[in-house]
Amino acid sequence: MNKAELVDAIAASAKISKADAKKALDAFVDTTTAALKKGGRVALVGFGSFSVSKRAARTGRNPQTGKAIKIAAKKVVRFKAGAELAGKVNK
Repeated sequence: MNKAELVDAIAASAKISKADAKKALDAFVDTTTAALKKGGRVALVGFGSFSVSKRAARTGRNPQTGKAIKIAAKKVVRFKAGAELAGKVNK
């Protein structure tokens, strides 16, 4: 499902216009991004939680040449599914 399909599904489910659904989705993404940038965590009970973790610098290999390369440390976004979501997906 892409963003346009998600907006359509939200609009149909909530019985709102597609424009309002797009605004709501964009607001959710912007707010979540801002919270994660500050190092916070976003938890949606029953759905899951988004958090930021640090990935250490490491040495990797270039698959074409086999040469060792340095991979810089960075922050990555993690999502952990909640029990309710995991249960519904596994039915």
